[in-house]
Amino acid sequence: MDKLDKAQLRRKIKNMRLLLSAEERAGASASIFEQLEKTAQFLMATRILMYHALPDEVDTRAFLDKWASRKSFFLPRVNGVNLDILPYDRTRLELGSFHIEEPTGDDLVDPATLELIIVPAVAYDRKGNRLGRGKGYYDRLLTTTRAAKIGVAYEFQMVDEGIPAEQHDVPVDIVITDKGLYITRK
Repeated sequence: MDKLDKAQLRRKIKNMRLLLSAEERAGASASIFEQLEKTAQFLMATRILMYHALPDEVDTRAFLDKWASRKSFFLPRVNGVNLDILPYDRTRLELGSFHIEEPTGDDLVDPATLELIIVPAVAYDRKGNRLGRGKGYYDRLLTTTRAAKIGVAYEFQMVDEGIPAEQHDVPVDIVITDKGLYITRK
């Protein structure tokens, strides 16, 4: 089979995600976050950037609810071509860009103070390269921090063919899927 270009790979993964039932999504998400809870990166971190999932993505809500009283969680908010980072407070969310719940307020956080970032993507390869949605928000954000970077995805989002990486792309250190954990960077 010929290697897919980025647009084709995005379409293929989107179609596969749409085939998942709500039960499959919930089970996969629970499995992924159970594995994350056992990583040294998560256990040692207190300042963690999460994301609010779109309906077809690995769901983060139950995980946020479970740990919000014990960890300092932050969420991104789209600001032009960049992401602002704000504290997570379930009572201070509103529908923002791309119909994703985003934090409100003006108490911005310096990304350099984060210890762990949970990174969403359309697909990952075994080197930690990620294929995002094409806007570059996370690529710009990840260059501003030394935090550990962990990608979370359904197993079918882990692609064997390499994802083309450009000089500005920042790979993740680990990818966790519902079927296992892949260490991509030493």
